[in-house]
Amino acid sequence: MSERTNPTVYAGLTYADALAAIAWLEAVGFERRELHADENDPSHVLHAEYAWGPRGAIMFGSKRRENPDGFVDTVGHGQAYCVTQTDEEVDAAYDRAMAAGATSLRPPEDMPYGGRGATVLDPEGNQWSFGSYPGS
Repeated sequence: MSERTNPTVYAGLTYADALAAIAWLEAVGFERRELHADENDPSHVLHAEYAWGPRGAIMFGSKRRENPDGFVDTVGHGQAYCVTQTDEEVDAAYDRAMAAGATSLRPPEDMPYGGRGATVLDPEGNQWSFGSYPGS
């Protein structure tokens, strides 16, 4: 990974099986920055941060056992767009996601607004798009 910078917006996700999500995210190309698990139950992830390149990142954790404050805590309803540097990297990210158990929603294709894009669902139903279009 190149020089580390801190993102100013993070996608936030909740997983029923956060350890399986970690394996999937790492297979796709995300890199661990932080991982804090319940000391009494290491399978219960309290907080995790994973980077996508030097400027993108997500935060996630396991579904809360108790949620008295009513925080949004739904599994499988997140969406994220991951920018790649090249069109070839879109195809590679898509291939890694599929090999790790994703479901294809849109295979890699050239987009009418520029760049190349692809979209998959992770094993818990979150939507991940990979694209070379960096935004305007």
